[in-house]
Amino acid sequence: MPSPRSPHAQHAPQSQHSPHAPHSPIPPLDPLGYAPTPERPLRAKLRRLAARTRVVPHQHPWAQVAMSSNGVIRMTAGHGTYLVPPSRALWIPPGVEHAVTVVEDAEIRTLYVHRGARFLHDGGAPPATPFEMWPECRVLEVSPLLRELVGHLDVAPGAGAGAASERERRLGDLVLDELRRAAPVRLGLALPADKRLRALCERVVDDPLRHATLDGWARDAGASARTLARLFRQELGTTFGEWRQQARLAQALALAADKKPMNLIAAELGYASASAFSAMVRRTLGTTPSRFLGHRP
Repeated sequence: MPSPRSPHAQHAPQSQHSPHAPHSPIPPLDPLGYAPTPERPLRAKLRRLAARTRVVPHQHPWAQVAMSSNGVIRMTAGHGTYLVPPSRALWIPPGVEHAVTVVEDAEIRTLYVHRGARFLHDGGAPPATPFEMWPECRVLEVSPLLRELVGHLDVAPGAGAGAASERERRLGDLVLDELRRAAPVRLGLALPADKRLRALCERVVDDPLRHATLDGWARDAGASARTLARLFRQELGTTFGEWRQQARLAQALALAADKKPMNLIAAELGYASASAFSAMVRRTLGTTPSRFLGHRP
């Protein structure tokens, strides 16, 4: 079922520049107008943004779940960067600075979660909270039910006092319950504090196949490959090859969101065959490529 259109959805202004140039950064859409409260612990927001739009870094005192009904966005939050296609959602705890880059034209669904939000009772145990389950950023699978529920939440702005309607309360409870049941995905790229290395990492995220070796990236960065290898170990606790593999996995999600078949995804990521790509996914993530990419029968 397609998500209902809303008169409250916001669009980014059209760019007057080259189609390949990034749009000027824009501010977040009136977060206070969607602020959750103890009476309305889950609020929803809908925003449609064009590719290459960037939302400036910001934070707020409540948690956020970022989803995309269609299109792909990249979220930089805390010390990591995450690609969010329609098959995934990103949980961002309160107070964590985050920014958005739109990879493909996207319809972004944002959930704001109040600190007082609770999961539904599960047996005799007291209801846990999302904040206990996810103290840090976490990528979650988006089930068909979760997508439908979120698509029917009220996205009207307004710092409304008063309690949620019965419908809003029940939908909100089910959304939180689906989030609790969502499988976590071992995906996300750590970003370093070192400015030179961080700039290189961001270039790798934008174009992971630009160079085949660290030597090529080192030339771009004006540093030696040995220096960069040492910084990767010191700052990120991994090798460049392992880190870039995660970047390629993130790129695979974007390609899958564009409905590209497995063999084409493998080829665009530099693998000799679909089976070689599948073996890498199984070895790295411990799951099948179809499940990882969000392909459903």
